[in-house]
Amino acid sequence: MIYQKTRNTAETQLSISLADDNRPSEINTGVGFLDHMLTLLTFHSNLSITIDANGDTEVDDHHVTEDIGIVLGQLLLEMTREKKSFQRYGVSYIPMDETLARTVVDISGRPFLSFNASLSREKVGTFDTELVEEFFRALVINARLTTHIDLIRGGNTHHEIEGIFKSFARALKVALTSNDTEGTPSSKGVIE
Repeated sequence: MIYQKTRNTAETQLSISLADDNRPSEINTGVGFLDHMLTLLTFHSNLSITIDANGDTEVDDHHVTEDIGIVLGQLLLEMTREKKSFQRYGVSYIPMDETLARTVVDISGRPFLSFNASLSREKVGTFDTELVEEFFRALVINARLTTHIDLIRGGNTHHEIEGIFKSFARALKVALTSNDTEGTPSSKGVIE
């Protein structure tokens, strides 16, 4: 199934779709580094994402980055609410040369982000690295995930951020994987 949403504000205009399949992703955010990270996220999560975004990038990349996180989170919430079966928990460690990133995800219905990543530099190219946390906060809150992201070892800032995106994607992939039984993976019988 394909989940779609648009978001139009005075700062951004977004059209995003999300599918749980192997369709090719098409990502055009207007922010080159973000395109690269989202391409990695789609590949390593096994999700198909199409993004057509325009935003006030002449100001900076903040609004488009955060708003994409918001909409992707909303679509992910729709997807998890309709899935008949999923593991719920996912963990992934990703080495990226000298760096090591870990993400732990719980599709809990309780939004929480712990982001422990002291990135080495304030920019990668023209991209403000503080936007990495903004993106994940927007996604996690709107998808209602409990997520812990830790940069265990750093080095090159590009590698640090790439490791974070890949570890999140891989942890999410595990959490979304079907389990042996149908029904809510909670002893309470509900995830809200």
